[in-house]
Amino acid sequence: MSTFDAAPTALIVHAHPEPHSFSTAQMTTATQALREAGYRVDVLDLYADGWAPVLARDEFAPVDGPFKPQAEQMRAVKEGTLDAAVRAHLDRLLAADLLVLSFPMWWFSLPAILKGWVDRVFVMGGVFGGDYGILGDAALAGKRAMLLFTTGGSSETFRPGGSFGSMDDFLFHIQRGMLTFVGFQVLDPVVTYGPAHMTDQERTAALDAVRESVARIAADLPTPVR
Repeated sequence: MSTFDAAPTALIVHAHPEPHSFSTAQMTTATQALREAGYRVDVLDLYADGWAPVLARDEFAPVDGPFKPQAEQMRAVKEGTLDAAVRAHLDRLLAADLLVLSFPMWWFSLPAILKGWVDRVFVMGGVFGGDYGILGDAALAGKRAMLLFTTGGSSETFRPGGSFGSMDDFLFHIQRGMLTFVGFQVLDPVVTYGPAHMTDQERTAALDAVRESVARIAADLPTPVR
């Protein structure tokens, strides 16, 4: 394999229905920071694009008997019949060196539209299973991923002994069960706690902190080998 210096690519998958939200401003700030660090940034705005989050039977070829979504994903990959929108997003995912999931934390998890993106795009046979394994043997091994999100509660409520408990407990199923599972090395999350309760000046300072955090993460990442 030959090596050369090439601009790394970041795929940001954003999930907020309001383009003027702090979450969207945070995503835009992270995008700028990555570009300033030399990244090519590809943004998927799921709400703006009208992404359909439901993994449904009708996106696959007709089957006899019970519908088994992962088996149908594998068949679609093998036969080249994967839904066109899913195929396009999967190609963008596979092309990225860094995946950033950008979202507001709703009910201590991902918004449904973003979870549906994972359901449909983390295709069995395309990123794990089939010719791939899981974890270090999955298709995305060697790539990195991180979470960029906001919360409704303060940082104090997400500490051990706080009202909600440790933030790590809420992130485990996302970071380990989704990202690490398909091979990603998961980086530290960038979190803004309770922006709705901040003043305008505090929100400006919070965006500055996001820019600095993302720039620092980007600076610490190695240049990918291609």
